[in-house]
Amino acid sequence: MHPLPLRTQMASKKNPTRIGFSCGDPNGIGIETLIKVFADNRMFREATPVLYATQNLVESAIQIVSDASQLDWTVVESADQAEANRLNIVAINETAWEPQWGQVDAAAGDFAMKSLEAVVNDLASTKVDVLVTLPIHKEAMRMGQFNHPGHTEYLADFANVDEVLMLLVAGDLRVGMCTGHIALKDVASTLDSKLIVDKARLMYDSLSRDFGIAQPRIAVLGLNPHASDNGLMGDEEKQVIAPAVRELAAEGKIAMGPYAADGFFGSGAHKQFDGVLAMYHDQGLAPFKALSFGNGVNFTAGLPVVRTSPDHGTGFDIAGQGLANGDSLRAAIFLARDIRTNRQDHRLLTANPLKISEKYRREDGRRD
Repeated sequence: MHPLPLRTQMASKKNPTRIGFSCGDPNGIGIETLIKVFADNRMFREATPVLYATQNLVESAIQIVSDASQLDWTVVESADQAEANRLNIVAINETAWEPQWGQVDAAAGDFAMKSLEAVVNDLASTKVDVLVTLPIHKEAMRMGQFNHPGHTEYLADFANVDEVLMLLVAGDLRVGMCTGHIALKDVASTLDSKLIVDKARLMYDSLSRDFGIAQPRIAVLGLNPHASDNGLMGDEEKQVIAPAVRELAAEGKIAMGPYAADGFFGSGAHKQFDGVLAMYHDQGLAPFKALSFGNGVNFTAGLPVVRTSPDHGTGFDIAGQGLANGDSLRAAIFLARDIRTNRQDHRLLTANPLKISEKYRREDGRRD
């Protein structure tokens, strides 16, 4: 049986977090991983799951997941009727969706979009506490009516937020990207000092508010090989990145760089920092996924709500075979819960530092 984090084992005094799950692509492994996670009934100590899908999709997933036959689940009309210690299903379709495992399908993209829209609306109306998104297939979404590059951009648009930060998290490893879902050929022309400063500020604020780090240390990576070797291979480090680092330092933030990306992770330098800001998608995600061993989480920093996601895709190559691994989703659930708690603590600390001490004395059963 998979070990649970110590914080979860000690959490019986707390109320479970009501977590809304968008179903992702119904032809992928998303719901299968969810069933695998909650087949371990200890997960209900911390989470009351609400999945936006259809009853038959859950039944299909249960059939292919070993040890899931005893999972307690129910269909509810609304998320605010969700029952503790059960997987709750909010039906988004009157008709059943018959999965075609591993198939790219516009209708599947529209189904995933409908699920996402439903859970985000319930998140906005506080029927659920946090959002965990199961993987979508971007081609299927584009074939349908989805008009955003991915979850991150959709949620920023919905929340009317100008800037958000894709932050990949695995334990103490946190990697953010200045540029997200854009072509590599457009990265250099998109980067400027203002963008880097804005993303670094988002990271700094998130590390403080969402992760409880008092004085975050941020490493900023270069763009070119060997951080350009003093201008031998491009001048973005000198003209764009270094000025941004100086501006952040002038604000009192602990920001250092630009670091040559090729040796930064391999040398273990990332362990000296609370966050690493990469210049483009694969510069950050490739080393992150190599180091996270399938336990990584995608978190959207800068939103007024909490959203996490497993860091893997739809797994079309193994969909419907019962082979999916739920570790990343489990980590996404724990992180969403912890960030919500940290934000509550941050608000208390900002309003009155003494209330934090009072809160933890009460939870630990201590008295003055």
